[in-house]
Amino acid sequence: MFAFILSAFITFFTTILVIPKFIVFFENIGAVGFDIQKKNQPKVAEIGGLPVLIGFLAGILTYIGIHTFYFKSAGYMQLLAATLTVTLIVIIGMLDDLTVLLKKKTGGEFSKKIGFRQRHKFIMPIAAAVPLMVVNSGVSHIQLPFLGSVEMGLLYPLFLIPLGIFGASNATNMLAGLNGLEASLGVVALLSLGTYAYINGSFFAAALAFIFVSALLAFLIYNWNPSRLFPGDSLNYTIGAVIASVAIIGNVERFAVFIFISWFVELLLKIRSKFKAESFGILLANGNIKAPYEKIYSMTHVFMDGKHTESEIVVKLVLIEIIICIFAFLFFGA
Repeated sequence: MFAFILSAFITFFTTILVIPKFIVFFENIGAVGFDIQKKNQPKVAEIGGLPVLIGFLAGILTYIGIHTFYFKSAGYMQLLAATLTVTLIVIIGMLDDLTVLLKKKTGGEFSKKIGFRQRHKFIMPIAAAVPLMVVNSGVSHIQLPFLGSVEMGLLYPLFLIPLGIFGASNATNMLAGLNGLEASLGVVALLSLGTYAYINGSFFAAALAFIFVSALLAFLIYNWNPSRLFPGDSLNYTIGAVIASVAIIGNVERFAVFIFISWFVELLLKIRSKFKAESFGILLANGNIKAPYEKIYSMTHVFMDGKHTESEIVVKLVLIEIIICIFAFLFFGA
């Protein structure tokens, strides 16, 4: 518990300290986006995954250092592999963010030749799964909802691990677009998943979850409405990758699959729009948000009825995720 608390403390305050510096840096180099659901659409710094990564690395390395030098314990291969996966997914997300920024600046037909194509960006997160694959993370004997106990053998490291990282990272990048939404949902999901892992004795998985939650809480101070720093794909991808990594090294896949219901629903809605719809809405004169489409193509659109503000929509979606996580504890227990 001492290692958990100290590492989380260092993560939180490191992230808090570096974010303002990065906001200035991103603004100076033009790495900014427009908050289109605000009056006058102010410019906001992007690529929030980078400062979050720095805070996370400070905390996770502190945790490993405490166990190595104070408790004289070892065996951190899977935790280090997960840390490398998180680092790689942030880098991949940054490349995606930079591609989007370049296309916005160039415009026209020429922009199609700049950066990664959409299909490439969709599959790139698979590369981040390699560290977890090569150390054969997790346990191939897994428990899945409705299926019970399943022995996967080599299919687990060679197929399910990359599938998990790929699916989770792309899913958390879909349910996005409102100030504070992505990070808030990530906090609820990872706090629940980390607690479940801790209860079941998967302390490394719990450490990974809790330390990243600390970084997300620090990020939320700057990302909550009105946002001063957007997460960008660099953080949206990472939230899903961390959830998948915790599930893998903690052998808590069935719990993770259940608490991912919100993102599964979002995927179905995005499929309904053939992946053309956006999650954000239209700002009305009274400050409320209206859905940009007649049909519902995102979970955010459910509450975009012109009667809710952006923050109210986020709070309602977070409450839904909290309820899902409570049911997960009731169904799966300890």
